[in-house]
Amino acid sequence: MHTLRRSIAALLLALMAPAVHAGTPAGYTYHSIGDVAAKTPGRTTAGLMLMGGGGWPHDAWRWFLARAGNGHIVVLRASGGAEAGEEIYKDIGGAASVETLVFDDRKASADPKVLAILAHADGIFIAGGDQANYVRYWKDSPVAKALDAHVARGRPIGGTSAGLAILGGIAYGAMDGGSVDSITALGDPMGPAVTMVHGFLHMPFLAHVVTDTHFNARDRLGRLIAFVAQARASGDPKAIGIGVDEKAALCVEADGTATLHTLDGGHAWLVEPQGTPGATAGKPLDWAAVKVTGIGTDGALDLRTLKVTSPAFGGTASVRAGQLTGAPFPPNAAWSLLIHGGAGVVSRGDLTPEQDKAYRQGLSEALAAGSAVLRRGGSSIDAVEAALRPLEDNPLFNAGRGAVFDAEGKNQLDAAIMDGATLRAGAVAGVSATKNPVTLARAVMERSRHVLLTGPGADQFAREQGVEQVDPGWFRTEKRWQEYLAWKRDEHAALDPTHRFGTVGAVALDMRGHVAAATSTGGLTGKRWGRIGDSPIIGAGTYAADRTCAVSATGTGEYFIRESAARQVCDRIAWKGQTVRDAANDTIEAIGDIGGDGGLIAIDGKGHAAFAMNTEGMYRGLATSTAPARTAIYADEPIP
Repeated sequence: MHTLRRSIAALLLALMAPAVHAGTPAGYTYHSIGDVAAKTPGRTTAGLMLMGGGGWPHDAWRWFLARAGNGHIVVLRASGGAEAGEEIYKDIGGAASVETLVFDDRKASADPKVLAILAHADGIFIAGGDQANYVRYWKDSPVAKALDAHVARGRPIGGTSAGLAILGGIAYGAMDGGSVDSITALGDPMGPAVTMVHGFLHMPFLAHVVTDTHFNARDRLGRLIAFVAQARASGDPKAIGIGVDEKAALCVEADGTATLHTLDGGHAWLVEPQGTPGATAGKPLDWAAVKVTGIGTDGALDLRTLKVTSPAFGGTASVRAGQLTGAPFPPNAAWSLLIHGGAGVVSRGDLTPEQDKAYRQGLSEALAAGSAVLRRGGSSIDAVEAALRPLEDNPLFNAGRGAVFDAEGKNQLDAAIMDGATLRAGAVAGVSATKNPVTLARAVMERSRHVLLTGPGADQFAREQGVEQVDPGWFRTEKRWQEYLAWKRDEHAALDPTHRFGTVGAVALDMRGHVAAATSTGGLTGKRWGRIGDSPIIGAGTYAADRTCAVSATGTGEYFIRESAARQVCDRIAWKGQTVRDAANDTIEAIGDIGGDGGLIAIDGKGHAAFAMNTEGMYRGLATSTAPARTAIYADEPIP
């Protein structure tokens, strides 16, 4: 056997020298590192390495390489280059060689050189990318047969991200050119966005399994349930799901027992729906009972019996009209909530003790409302709306009932909300009869095809959607009216130094790792000509994107708009690698450089919080899953 393998290897070297070249007419690019002709040091045994994407747990790779006899690894992909092979060979170590085949055409799947490389492999690893290309290039091809044959010979195979997606007996192919999210998939599991592929590969223990990756980080429990629903509705009553978190790997032995390796406390998720799904084309999913079990590093899964020993967590979820409820959470799931009630020149002594207490009480009530949502496992989008509603109802704050008056003596209200998980957003400006503008902004996000509605049209939409309406007199407070009258006498005298930039906002991170942001305001006293500030402008006063940050701002809106302040914070994190605190402070500094004042609150995807301001104070508060709620007003008053 070894003599034959060395002969094949020598032939490959002759055919493919030099070791790295590009653009072969056959439809693939070949890379290699190490000695492809070397004798395999050890004995190969069967194994499956199911990786969730992101960083690689090296312990899992060492497990895989041991089952490959520390021999010759072949990496398959349809994009990128030899980076994975370099990491395996140089950083992890323990492989005699790593060869990489980067496909760009289906014709490569019948190339004798490709098939010889696969036959020579001691272990095969399918990298991430676009699984639709794997389906197009390999399904019902000699490569697919070669992968099945490799496993049948008792050699290990693994995959990450897209590579894991195609290892299941039923695979999500993403054949429509996108990557469906949980909301869309649950809304129509039999629809055109849920493109399932059957009979692609035939891996041991995975005949009735749908696999999914980047699991908790991208909130994919809902879509995996939808995938399984379509599989069962299409004739496989035994279909189940296995999801793997980022930076984690589920390693399956030849006897079907699987253990987890992880870099950051991730898990594997076993999804076992009970009974028959209510899945009909064009309609949302109904499924009364979906058993979900988490596998951590202290437990194990037996794929023959689906028994989990020492589960990390578990529970039974349900889906009704496409809405997933009751899903269990990992034990290390955390949440955070930040709020603000506007910025101003707040020096100690400007507020009476009674005013100080009242503001803190208002902030505490908002924190309690949002925290109650997050504590029971609710979404970040629900939490920020819940936190803002009591602030909108509190006459102390310039939003909702405490809104300032415009030049015509009217209250004109603005609000925005954004879901970091989906990048969906809704906003309204110049509304005058909606009790809670943040709720109307959410209705725009969820029940219209638009992002921003203004004026009478926004009020009409609110009435049509049944969003609670009030007489405009509801918003009037004597304090704001007197400020308006003072403005009419002298525009500069109307500015309240203790609350100059009146806005309320909230940002949150929920237990599933999703962020959201919401902002609501009455704008500026005496504003004219339909002026709209930064609060309802997505990217200026409000922004949220998972894995980077969520932001809500308060200040001189024109400057925040010109600096794209909210988006700027997230871009500094994503593009410059800044911490959320540095990104927030640098953004406020940039606003100050062009003459703007104010502040912002921000939270990143790990729950790190930032309060930044260039004023003497900002009404603000923080609550987390690990610490009690805290409030602050003055700039020199820290919130850890």
